[in-house]
Amino acid sequence: MKTFSMTDVGRRREMNQDYIYTSEVPVGNLPNLFIVADGMGGHNAGDFASRYTVEHVVKAISASALSQPVAVFAAALEQVNRNLMQLAGITPGLRGTGTTFVAATVVQDRLYVANIGDSRLYIVNQAITQITKDHSLVQEMVRMGEVKQEEARTHPDKNIITRAVGATEEIMVDYFEVALSPGDRILLCSDGLTNMIEDSQIRTIMCSQRDIAECVERLVETANTYGGKDNISVIIVDPFSDEVKRC
Repeated sequence: MKTFSMTDVGRRREMNQDYIYTSEVPVGNLPNLFIVADGMGGHNAGDFASRYTVEHVVKAISASALSQPVAVFAAALEQVNRNLMQLAGITPGLRGTGTTFVAATVVQDRLYVANIGDSRLYIVNQAITQITKDHSLVQEMVRMGEVKQEEARTHPDKNIITRAVGATEEIMVDYFEVALSPGDRILLCSDGLTNMIEDSQIRTIMCSQRDIAECVERLVETANTYGGKDNISVIIVDPFSDEVKRC
């Protein structure tokens, strides 16, 4: 396994409210762990929410006696969501804070994913496939046929999130299990990447470089070249780094 990650403030923001975490070695009972979080809720609150959530989820996973990945993710997120809401309720400046959260672990040839919000996870090979589903107002409108998919990226309500860690007492998380094959690369990212670059171009960039560090750097550079309107976070995981790439 090889991984590379980067988070960048972008061209328009003064503060980076994204927070990322990567570990190729075991974290608790998970053999590896990769997380992207994109905070929201004001200048300091968003920064606090993403960092707090990631750090405390990692801490909870490290201490968990559970072994099944979805159960591990669920227990950690429920605990952290509860604690973040309590903190926001008693701390001036944190009211309304929250964060997106997408996490993954690779167990042999299986990928387990937890997602809430609109940060994304893709599988990239001969195609690019979004595994997660955005929890946003515009994507709900797309699913209901009210907005076309090609209009979603530029819709004025694009940034309205319908689910987040810290937003409601009962957290609603999507979980996915995906079979991996040699040649697959895993991409986790915040919307600072996907709002700037089309999926097809993301795949082209990822397939034009054999070295994943160069892939990550090119993705961040391209998002900034196209405007860098938000913080940009990218993690690429190559679970079969000794295999020949398909794309």
